[in-house]
This record gives sequence, structure tokens and C-alpha cells, in this order.
Amino acid sequence: MPAELRLLRFDDEPGGGMSIELRVLSGPEIREMLPMSACIELMETTMVAVSEGQSLLPLRSIMTMPGDIGALGIMPGYLATADMYAVKLLSLFPRNAGTGLSSHLGMLVLFETGHGHPVGLLDAAEITAIRTAAASGMATRLLARGEATRLGILGTGEQARRHVEAMIAVRPIADIRIWGRNPAKAQALAASCAAIYDVGCRAVEQVADAVAGADIVCTTTHASEPILPGAWIEPGTHLNIVGSSIPSTAEIDGDLVAKSRFFVDYRDSALNQAGEYLRAIAAGLIGPDHILGEIGEVALGKVAGRCSDDDITIYKSLGIAAQDIAAGHHVLARAADRNIGQCVSFG
Repeated sequence: MPAELRLLRFDDEPGGGMSIELRVLSGPEIREMLPMSACIELMETTMVAVSEGQSLLPLRSIMTMPGDIGALGIMPGYLATADMYAVKLLSLFPRNAGTGLSSHLGMLVLFETGHGHPVGLLDAAEITAIRTAAASGMATRLLARGEATRLGILGTGEQARRHVEAMIAVRPIADIRIWGRNPAKAQALAASCAAIYDVGCRAVEQVADAVAGADIVCTTTHASEPILPGAWIEPGTHLNIVGSSIPSTAEIDGDLVAKSRFFVDYRDSALNQAGEYLRAIAAGLIGPDHILGEIGEVALGKVAGRCSDDDITIYKSLGIAAQDIAAGHHVLARAADRNIGQCVSFG
């Protein structure tokens, strides 16, 4: 276990007894200690570790509530490079859109491996928001053309905003077009991004307008059925497909999956839960070998990413617990150094 976290957990010196400390960190505290650029670097080392077999990642489970209440997601995992295991509990509430609340609310509980004590209780919404976009940023850095300047964003929520930040961190973005089902929200997000990043940014009325001529496209919606057909995507585009995370939903159609070089965060998750891939398989549009590799394998140089300027590349993001653990470990270490957060001692 890294030395910087040892004193967070217990004092096991002879005769010293045991005093266990649990550090609680809020969203603003996490945001302060996990800037996007740092998280992008962290996601690359993490995904390399995953592809090298340094993690245990059971499939997430989701309990759907009756009616339109929402759902409960449970994501356990272990990451050797952090020497931690964790469980993320997420309350999934898509209907929070427009309320100022995240659609992903919950907690990340981190445990040390020396004695199995919980050492961190973190706002899962903030961890998820940052690491999801950072993982897309890492994938974009590996797969998008170097001169990519035009960005299309589908969606207007938290991930749309964070993906703008992540894409600007890895490519010289100069033109952004944002589409959303609610035109007012798309206009508000476009105005905000234009002011923050000093780039050309505008809302558009149609999905086709957002992706026409785009070098990079990020889909961050709650769509249950495809909103983006392959016919609208031009050669050379890189796409981050982020919004759908269960087998029954898909943001892009099978044609787009079939015409792409298709990469995933974690193969086992994709084979069981990537709706776009599973639909394309069921339709006979692709075979089981269409997943070319995990993004960590691309980073390792074991799998070729983009092979030509005309390739359409896709990074299918489902999100995995290893990303949460790495981000949580990073934040806990910096919080301990700066004495940030609330600490509860027990034992």
C-alpha cells in the first residue's frame, strides 16, 4: 500500500493499538484535487494496468426501481496499482436533468488491503463525472487525428460539459457544435463553453448538424434508441460513445459500429453490456472479433489504434470500477497531504 495513505488507516506499531480513520470528501473537494489534465494521465496508467491483468472487475449490477423512480447501480472492483478495493453505489436518476442535480448520485467506498478497513467515502457523482470524461480524453489522444479541431457534442448534461473540457485538453479544438433535445439547454451550454474556453461554440437544431464535418464526436445522452446513424459520419472521425451503459440501450446504429475500428474500456463489460455492440452482433452486421482491443492495449502498443486518416474510430465507454478506484486513491492521497475533508476515527 502506498506510504502516503498508510497513516489514514491505522497505527499498528507494537503497543500502539489500532486507530482507523475514514476520510469523507465532498464534490467540490474532489474537483479541487482532480483536475481534468491530471485525471487524463491517471486514466491512461489505469487502463494499461487493467489490460495487464492488474484488476478484478465483476460486472456491475443494476436494480431498476418501479415506475420512473430510477435505478441503483453497484460497481465493485480491485486495482493492484492503488492496492485498494472499492464499491461504488450509484442512484441513477435521468429525470434529474434540468434540476441542477446530477443524474448519477451516490458514494464511492474505498478499502485498504492490509486489514480490509474502509478509508475513504467520496462523492461518487463528482468522481464519475471527471473520470468518465478523462477516460474519453485519453482515448481521444490515442485514436483521434492529431489535427482534429472540430468537435460535435450530443447531449447537454454533466458529461457533455465535462467532455468539452476533456477534448480541449487533448486536441486543438477551435469549433464546437452542441445538440440536445432541449434547444434552450443546448444554447446555454454553448454560451457557457464559449465563455470559458474562448472557442467558437454554437447550438444546433439537428444531430446531423452537430456531426457534419466533425473530427471528434462525443455522445453523452440518455437515448434508449440510436440517434446517430453511420451514414452521417465522415471518414476520419473519432467517436466517444458514452451515454448508454446497459445492454438494452444504444446511442449509435449498427452501421456505424460495423464501419468503425471499435475499441472498449474493458472487454468483459463490453461483451455483456455494450448495447451498440450487442445490437450489431444480433443483426449480423459484425462478428465477435469486431472489438479490436481494450484502450489499455492500444496505449501499450499491443493493438493498433488509428491506421489511416480515413479510419472511423470508436471508443465505447461503459465505465469501470478501476477508474473510480484510481481516481479515489489519487484524491485521498492529496487530501491527506493537505488535511482536506472530514475524518472519522473508529476502531
